Parts: sequence; C-alpha cells; structure tokens
Amino acid sequence: MKILVFLMAFMITEVSAQEFAMKQLESSPRHHEWVKVPSGQREVTCFMVYPEVSEKTAVVIVIHENMGLTPWVRSFTDQLASKGYIAIAPDLLSDFDEEHETTASFSSSDEARSAIYKLDRAQVMDDLDKIREYASNLKAGNGKVISAGFCWGGMQSFNFASHNENIKASLVFYGSAPDSEDAIRKIAAPVYAFYAGNDERINSGIADTDKKMKAAGKTYEYVIYPGSGHGFMRQGDDPAGSPENKKARDEAWDRMLGILGNYK
Repeated sequence: MKILVFLMAFMITEVSAQEFAMKQLESSPRHHEWVKVPSGQREVTCFMVYPEVSEKTAVVIVIHENMGLTPWVRSFTDQLASKGYIAIAPDLLSDFDEEHETTASFSSSDEARSAIYKLDRAQVMDDLDKIREYASNLKAGNGKVISAGFCWGGMQSFNFASHNENIKASLVFYGSAPDSEDAIRKIAAPVYAFYAGNDERINSGIADTDKKMKAAGKTYEYVIYPGSGHGFMRQGDDPAGSPENKKARDEAWDRMLGILGNYK
C-alpha cells in the first residue's frame, strides 16, 4: 500500500512539474502535428510545429533530455516555431519494446531515463539521419537542418555533428563532447555550446574539448552562464524557476536565435 501511495505521489509530481509546459502548448496558435519517420524496422514518432511565415525556412531537430519527449521539449519546439523556424522533435524512445511505443508509454521519468541509457548509439545516429533526411525534404523548408539538444540530447547533438556531414550547425546545451580525436576530426559543422555555471560534471571536460576542436581546426564557441544549474533551459522556462536559471535561459535563448538567424 505504501509503495502504491508513493508511486501515485511521484506521478502527480511529474505531471505538475510539466504543467507550465502543457499550458504553453495548449495556448499556442501554431500548427502542431505528429509524424512517423521510418527508421530501419521501426518508426520514429516526431512532434512537429510549423511557424506562421510566408517563406521557406530552416528546420531545427530538437533532441530531448534523458527523460524522453516530455511536454517541455514539445513546448520548446513550439517556441522555436514562434520565432520562424520549422521544428521537429523526435521521440528516440519510439518502439522501444512491445510495451513502450513512445515516451508517454513509460510510467515515470525514471523509467524513461533507464530506457534511454539502454539505447544503442548506432540506432540513435541512424534515427537522427532519417529525421535529418526527412527535414531536408520538407516543402516548407529551405533545405538547411540544424540540430539542438539538451543534456543527453546535447551529447547526441554533438555526436551527430561528427556522424553526419550534412548538418549545418550543432547546438549543444549542457551536453558532453565525443571522446575520441578521430570523432572530433569528422565534425563538419560549427558547434555552439551553452553551459551552466554550476555544472562541473559537464564543465570539467570543456577545456579538453576546446583543445581538441582547435587542434582539428573546428568551430567550437561556448558560453558559460554563471549561477545557473544543469537543465537551465527547462528550469528557467518554468515560472517557478530561480532568477539565475531564468536569466541564463533568456540569455541563451537570445544567443541561440542569433545563431539560427544565419540559416534562414
């Protein structure tokens, strides 16, 4: 009985933690849709939002955190579209197994997080390849595709820049870099990183990454936002977020839009 009460309380907390994002989505005037993109023997379920614009525009692949495709990730996708970009957020937990078709099939973020770390890296890269190809062929798109990811997704965005030479830019929000110098040498697109001031787990690798990227002649530009914590883009979007995270989120948002403006 105690376990049941704990699980119910946990699930209520999970829902309330994303309530602000659900309200943002429900009030959006933009066109939302779900699409399924074939990837091997699976289909990747993706949340897509189109901007209200009169010209073709770039497409941003939004790669979710280690909790999967949450309401906040969908809200961020919608917010990107509000600035004039087509945004597509793949659910990389799609068809995880017979019991879990999407992130929403998992009973909690902890369960989704455990599943995320069981994903094969090659499968993740292949899924992103298929999403990029799909995005590059959208009639409303201009053919330019950028990846942006958070936490686990930030790491995948960095990895994808090494894996796929057709990506135009990689935006990495508090995600780690590829380990090997060989992977660094394969990066073709500029990498723009956004780091939290209070996140030494990630930040302890910045100097080494910077050294390797410079040695390989790659573009790696990063900003560290003082006082903010890991996940500040989500936490700073929450009306209940700390002043430090809100400030970091707003500054990172402006920087991101400045970068994306080069690809319109």
